Amino acid sequence: MKKLVCAGEILVEIMAERIGQSFLAPGPLVGPFPSGAPAIFIDQAARLGQPAGLIAAVGDDDFGHLNIERLRADGADISAIKVHRGAATGTAFVTYEADGSRHFVYNIKQSAAGLIEIGAEARALLAGADHIHVMGTSLFSPEVIEVARNGIEAVKARGGTVSFDPNIRKEMLDLPGMRDALHFVLSKTDVFLPSGPELFIFAKATDEEGAVREMLGCGISTVVVKKGADGAVHYDRTGRTASPGFAVDEIDPTGAGDCFAAAFVSFWLRGATPEKALSIASGCGALAVTKKGPMEGIASLAAVEAFIKTAKTGAPA
Repeated sequence: MKKLVCAGEILVEIMAERIGQSFLAPGPLVGPFPSGAPAIFIDQAARLGQPAGLIAAVGDDDFGHLNIERLRADGADISAIKVHRGAATGTAFVTYEADGSRHFVYNIKQSAAGLIEIGAEARALLAGADHIHVMGTSLFSPEVIEVARNGIEAVKARGGTVSFDPNIRKEMLDLPGMRDALHFVLSKTDVFLPSGPELFIFAKATDEEGAVREMLGCGISTVVVKKGADGAVHYDRTGRTASPGFAVDEIDPTGAGDCFAAAFVSFWLRGATPEKALSIASGCGALAVTKKGPMEGIASLAAVEAFIKTAKTGAPA
C-alpha cells in the first residue's frame, strides 16, 4: 500500500465541561486530549490500515509523550516526530457556545510545534512516501511553510501525489507568506478538499460547479467539497458524485473534517471508487463527532464499515 505523510502541529486540547462556560472565570475542564489537525489526520489514516507517518515536534513533557504514544498505539510512523527538551508541547483550550460555535486559546507558534524542521528523520520518512497531505492551518509560520514546501517537492520528485485541505480562516490569509504558500500548494495539488466556502478562496466563480471547473482546469484531478452533516460531493473530469452524511448525535465537532480527509485520501490512494471513498470518509467524519476529544471518535475500518451498515443517512449533498 502507498505511504501517506503529513507535517504540522501536535498539541493537546483541554476543554470546558459546560456549554457557555468562559475562560474569564474559573471553571471545570476536561483533558488533556491528543490533538493537532495533522496528528488527527495521520491517526485516522493509520487506524484504517494505511501506512502513515507524521513530521512534527513536541516538548519532552507529558503532553508530548501522550500524543506520541497515542499515534504509536494506532499504528502511525512516529520516527519523524522530534522531542525537544526545554520546549513545551502546543496547547489549545476550548469553550463551547450554545449555538455550537467554539472559542480557542492557543499556544502553537511559540511551542515546540514551531520548531518543526526537515531533519534526518523527516528526510528518511519522505524518502519512502508516496503522498503528502497539507493543511492550511498548519502553515502558521515561515518555518512551517518551508517544511511543507520541501516535503511537497520531495514527494513530487519521486512521482508522488499531494492532497490539500485549506481548512483556513480568512483572517489567516494576511499572515506573512500565507497567500503565496497557499497558491504554491494548490499548484502542486492532485486532491483538493475544501469545506464549503473555502472553495471560493481560490476561484473567481461564485457558484460551486463553476469554481470546481476552475480548480480542475488548473491541473487538480479530484475536488471533494465537504459539507459536514450534509455529506460531500466528489468532482473529477468524468463528472460529479454526491454522498449523503450520516445522522449522529454530535458531542464534539473538532477533528471531523480531518478524519473525513484522512479516510478519503487513504481510499483514493487504494484506487477506490468515489462512492466507496466518500462513504468511508463520511462514516469516519460522523463517528469523530460522537465523543469528546479530537481523536476519541477515531475508528478502525471494521468499526466504520459496521457503522455504515446500520447508520441513517440524509439527502445527498
